[in-house]
Amino acid sequence: MTDDAVFRKGSATAPPGYFRWEAAGLAWLADAPGGARVAEVLEVGEDHLDLRRLSFVNPDPGMAEAFGAGLARVHDAGASAFGVAPPGWSGDGYLGPVSELLPLPLQPTSSWGEFYANQRLLPTLALGVDRGVFHRHDVHLVEAVARRVSRGEFDDGSSPARIHGDLWSGNVLWTADGAVLIDPAAHGGHRETDLAMLSLFGCPHWDFVIGGYLEQHRLDAEWPARVALHQLHPLLVHAVLFGGDYPARAMAAAKRYR
Repeated sequence: MTDDAVFRKGSATAPPGYFRWEAAGLAWLADAPGGARVAEVLEVGEDHLDLRRLSFVNPDPGMAEAFGAGLARVHDAGASAFGVAPPGWSGDGYLGPVSELLPLPLQPTSSWGEFYANQRLLPTLALGVDRGVFHRHDVHLVEAVARRVSRGEFDDGSSPARIHGDLWSGNVLWTADGAVLIDPAAHGGHRETDLAMLSLFGCPHWDFVIGGYLEQHRLDAEWPARVALHQLHPLLVHAVLFGGDYPARAMAAAKRYR
């Protein structure tokens, strides 16, 4: 294979095993029957990951609709528990840019609310407190939300889904053959988490993406009311990593569920 057919993602400072973590997630997502396309792994090293190079095009509504249906099939492939890691990986994972990765707790849990509160909201809040990002009233607010979440008040009975875990629009690459998923933080989670993050930062032809998704897998009537709750964790992560207006945006989302 020629060099121009290979895209190398590398870092000399990435944590040990980081590229094996990413490769395990890509393989797990790609294993979903009829699912969305996933970047092809060619080689995994301690300091790099080689992927088949992709050529980009502008998406159209038909591609977006097909991607939505494929994403639903990935989610439908399921997971054994909330918080479970991809096969071939053990321990916690990672989330964020390679230059500043945050730990991603992964402890298999039967309840989504317990998982989301104790492995997503509260650990990220603690990271922000350590960095001086969040104030006392922010802590009290997010802790109040986490208590409600942990009690299962927002659980909808959905079984664990096989999720990308970091599905902002930059991790969906559009090619002539359709959308391709890259850079996952894959684990067992709630399908609405991927959808909420995809909508949080904007997605081309979003109405067609969600339309294709709902044709493949119907969500309950209350799912729009939970979108901001699923967006709370990525907003907290962005507050920790980037500051700016993200702390305020995170607190605005939290206030809807206190």
